[in-house]
Parts: sequence; structure tokens; C-alpha cells
Amino acid sequence: MPRALWSGSIAFGLVNAPVRLYPAIAEHDLELHLVHVEDGSRIGYQKVCKAEGKPVPADEIAKAYEVEGELVLLDEADFEAAESEGYKTIEILAFVASDEIDPIYLDRSYYLGPQEGADKVYVLLREAMTRAGLSAVVRYVFHDREQLGALRVRGDTLVLSRLHYGDEVRPADEIAPGRGKVDERELELALDLIDRFAGRFEPDAYEDRYRARLLAIVEQKRTGGETTPARPEEPEETSDLLAALRESLERHTQDRPRGGEGSAREREALEALTAEELAERARELGIRGRSRMSKRELVRAVARAGR
Repeated sequence: MPRALWSGSIAFGLVNAPVRLYPAIAEHDLELHLVHVEDGSRIGYQKVCKAEGKPVPADEIAKAYEVEGELVLLDEADFEAAESEGYKTIEILAFVASDEIDPIYLDRSYYLGPQEGADKVYVLLREAMTRAGLSAVVRYVFHDREQLGALRVRGDTLVLSRLHYGDEVRPADEIAPGRGKVDERELELALDLIDRFAGRFEPDAYEDRYRARLLAIVEQKRTGGETTPARPEEPEETSDLLAALRESLERHTQDRPRGGEGSAREREALEALTAEELAERARELGIRGRSRMSKRELVRAVARAGR
């Protein structure tokens, strides 16, 4: 079990669930060192005063915030004064549908485990949230700063994910293109191409290929070998979108999801159903937004959910 990062409690109305916070993500970043090429010695960092050009000792360094060109120095007492009263409490602010939390607001995630002797209240909160099918918007303090978070159930474990505040997510109005007219033939081919790749999300099916290649290069250089760059060619700009979509479909004809001909037969069987029958099948599968779907969209949604 990883080392707990934090101990506190979840404030669930008048009920407190004592919990411990554990890291949920083990990142694969390779730890690289800066070294002096001449002798292989590692490079150290120095904090240098930009005005004097000289190193500054740690006891002469302070944090400051700039206001209208003026730097306001802050000390530890200032940061302590800004801390929340509920320093060791995860305060539940509201329960919301999980799909209402846009993934763009999600940041780092952590597991929450019960403290010793607190299993009963932990399980009570977990089961209540599972039955309700909701996630909680919470407020907590971590690394000396008040954070906004989402508390949800994953399997048998409570998971706390940090949330960005609303004003931290930048608007995309100037980025997205306008809503121009889409060629129906191109749209149909694009939808067919999506169907070829559609399936269930299986995270273990993917690997960090860059890390694997870099480790192979490290081993090759360690044993005296040489490396040669193998950069892929830049793709050509698409001049005929319709032709490019057709070619993509032809290339992936042999790469259909597992089930191949069986999946095609299932698709034909679904297309033979009426819109009402498809809507009922979608309801049984718990497909959201089914009331707003066309028959073609219902066929696709039911086919994906059944894989």
C-alpha cells in the first residue's frame, strides 16, 4: 500500500467519515539528470539574484505577489492566515450527476481509504452514493491550499479528484470554427469510419510507446550501440476529403472489431427494428439521450453498448 499523503475526514452532514488520502496515479515519467558532458558530473541548480548576478541563500528568499507593478512580500504567517478552518475536513457542498462534471475540470485523482476503525461510516457513505448514482462536489485543504474537488465511487473505493474553478478554464470561443454546412456524404462516411473504431475503453490495451522507445535507446547506448532517428513522414494535406474518407474505410475493412461478420449481422438485425423497438432496447441498456436520437443514431448507440 502506498504511503498516505493526508489524513482527515469527510463531512457528510453531521456524520464524519475519517479517511486517508492515497496517490491514485503512478506516472511513468523517466527521471533524467543534467550532467557535464566533459566529466559526467551532475549539474546543480543555484538561485541567483537577477539584479546582482549572485547566488542567494535560502534564508534571504521570500515569496511575493505583484500588484500594479509593486511586489508585496508574504511570509509563513500570511499563508497560515489564509488557510481554511476545516483544515482536515473534506466538506461536501452538493451531490450532482456524474456526467454533469465536464472532464475538462478534472485534475489529479487520489484514493480515499478509511482510517483505522472507520470502516462502517466509510462503507455507509460509499453505498449511499452508489445507490443514488451521484458524485459529490467538495471543498478541502491540501498542500496548504483550499481546493475544489469531486468525490465519486470507483469499485469499492472513494476517489477524490481535484477540480479546476470555473474561471480557471479558458473559453474556446475564438478557437472553434463556425457552424458551417456539412456535406452529408462526407458525414455518412465519417460516421461509418467511427463505427469501425468503436468499442469499449480498455486502458490496459494501450502502452506508453515513447517511454518504451526511449528506454530501448538508453539500453542501446549503454551497451555501446548507436541510435538513428526514425521520424515518420509528415502527412500530406487532404485535398479531397470525400476520397480520403473512402480510402480510410477501405484500409480498415479488414480491421473490424472482434466479432467481424457477427458484428455486421447484429448491425443488420438492429436496423430491421423499428425506432420504438430500438428506443426500448436503448432504455434497457441505460443509454443516455436516447429520446433525442434518430433511428440511425439509436442503431449505433445500441450496437456500441452491446459490444
